[in-house]
Amino acid sequence: MLGAIGLDERQELTYRALVALGAAQVTDLAHRLALPETDTERALHRLEQQGLAAQSSARTGRWVAAPPGVALGALLTQQRHELDQAECAAALLAEEYRAEAAEPAVHDLVEVVTGASAVAHRFVQLQLGATQEVCALVTGKPMVVTAADNDAEEKAATRGVAYRVVIERDVFSLPAAITELSAALGRDEQVRVVDRVPTKLVVADRALAMVPLTGRGAEPAALVVHASGLLESMMGLFEAVWREALPLRLGGSGGVLEEAVPGPDTTDLEILSLLLAGMTDARVAKQLDLGLRTVQRRVKGLMELTGVTTRLQLGWHAYAKGWVARDLRG
Repeated sequence: MLGAIGLDERQELTYRALVALGAAQVTDLAHRLALPETDTERALHRLEQQGLAAQSSARTGRWVAAPPGVALGALLTQQRHELDQAECAAALLAEEYRAEAAEPAVHDLVEVVTGASAVAHRFVQLQLGATQEVCALVTGKPMVVTAADNDAEEKAATRGVAYRVVIERDVFSLPAAITELSAALGRDEQVRVVDRVPTKLVVADRALAMVPLTGRGAEPAALVVHASGLLESMMGLFEAVWREALPLRLGGSGGVLEEAVPGPDTTDLEILSLLLAGMTDARVAKQLDLGLRTVQRRVKGLMELTGVTTRLQLGWHAYAKGWVARDLRG
């Protein structure tokens, strides 16, 4: 608990014991802590350097604890000051970086990371550095997976970072997959499933992406892409896969279940067909004996369902899904 002010576990235990006793001989303190006297004395000297303990002037070998409210308060104030300075330095460096990167060269937009440990470390960094959202496509053939990856995900989610993840169905066959998915859903992460995803991908805050590189032999490698048109294309790929995927949810017994995505009803399909035939909203409403607002509300609902922003995109999606016939002349 006191590691933030520079104490290790043994030193913290020594200080706590000394506070409880008020003052103690090295021998008595070592016995209480079940530590060798040399280790206890070493810990006491470290506490003395931190201003948390002092040797008694009245009795040789006796140590006295400094009042926690005063001693720890001073250390915490110093720690806050150092953190403030570090934060200012980080802000200045970020400003310098932005100034230099205002017109980034093409070769600065991507970086290649090679080696299993380097790839895993970069993946953890990407998640821990996210502040808003992490989007990921996950295949059933993990290349570099470590416990730190899951730990970084949990830490980011705990900080309030939103997660949207699409997994391919083969992931269910991996060891501990259900346990990990249940934990993710328990953290309110959004997880969906498709039969196959086109590639592994992770995007942090729509500003930094990471994809694997293949064809380099047995050594794992990844491409890190900074904000650019290429990154926007990757984000577009994720959104397209996300729209097609089925949501997962926690079952009553803690298992993972797939949710059926609601599709358009008969009235929705009739509205779509008439709109694609060239009718206006008003004519569609009259033809189907519906209110104009009802037609517009249903069209808006279909656009939200398909994740599109224009009616042209909605028409394309309706054709692709087979919701309407491609030949409307009949």
